[in-house]
Amino acid sequence: MKVVLLNGSPHPKGCTYTVLCEVARGLSESGVEAEILQIGREEIPGCKGCFACRKIGRCVQEDIVNRTAQTIIESDGMIIGSPVYFSSPNGTLVSYLDRLYAAYGDYLKYKPCGCMVSARRAGTTSALEVLNKYPLVGEQPLVSSSYWCMAFGNTPEEVRADTEGMEIAYNLGCKMAWMVKALHGVPTPDDERAQNGQNGQI
Repeated sequence: MKVVLLNGSPHPKGCTYTVLCEVARGLSESGVEAEILQIGREEIPGCKGCFACRKIGRCVQEDIVNRTAQTIIESDGMIIGSPVYFSSPNGTLVSYLDRLYAAYGDYLKYKPCGCMVSARRAGTTSALEVLNKYPLVGEQPLVSSSYWCMAFGNTPEEVRADTEGMEIAYNLGCKMAWMVKALHGVPTPDDERAQNGQNGQI
């Protein structure tokens, strides 16, 4: 089993990466493979609202969204990590997620997802709220931790010194591992309706 972690920071080895490494440690020590995808350094235009993805099954803008989509689709779970910019996630990551969910949202359905933010001081709760809305609208189980999924620090060293934040990140990895193991092989509501010859929504 494998979980993909999205690093929404433009700094490949910065604060968000430090937090995601601790999430990855929780996953690996629980027997689940973890892969960190660097997202935040890319130039990612926002969604154009052209709805072409509904016809062709992929985004018309050929960039990292399409290049990484299959890796996420083939994973058993996903973690979204972001720094806090002006009380919100990094705008590049938001553009990525808007287009990922628009073009590939059907493939993410029922895939467990957790979110984690890092900040120097403030804006974490509002940034986390933005991120949490993606899995919620995508019909994905939202994985929690032992407290709000946030860590504090202006440098990787300061983040590592946030012992509670590191514990929260580690526990998020452990709980994600438990979730993907628990759901492995379990039929989804869509599978059960199809098996029973039912159509439509619940």
